[in-house]
Amino acid sequence: QVHIVESGGGLVNPGGSLRLSCVVSGFTVSNYAMSWYRQAPGKERELVAAVISAAGTTNYADSVKGRFTISRSNSANTLWLQMDNLKPEDTAVYYCNGLSAWGADYWGQGTQVTVSS
Repeated sequence: QVHIVESGGGLVNPGGSLRLSCVVSGFTVSNYAMSWYRQAPGKERELVAAVISAAGTTNYADSVKGRFTISRSNSANTLWLQMDNLKPEDTAVYYCNGLSAWGADYWGQGTQVTVSS
């Protein structure tokens, strides 16, 4: 059975940092494209960052390049998102996603990130 559990969200001042964690059980993260998405109120869910290969190739949305860093531990079967220099527009629910080449698509329950003074 697959479980994806995100944590690390919270309230932070503009310019602050948070580190999101995504602990996975039931599949091996190195065999999946692992991504962070976010959804702000009234907006569609958008891709933030992804690790898309066993070699660890990463992609980022233009809005977070240079501020966010995605990383993966194969031994811990965990995905992280380090978020620095946070802005109010980063406020959203952040979701962890695992997508396989054969179409298996798994989502976590999400963690709220609020950037506000």
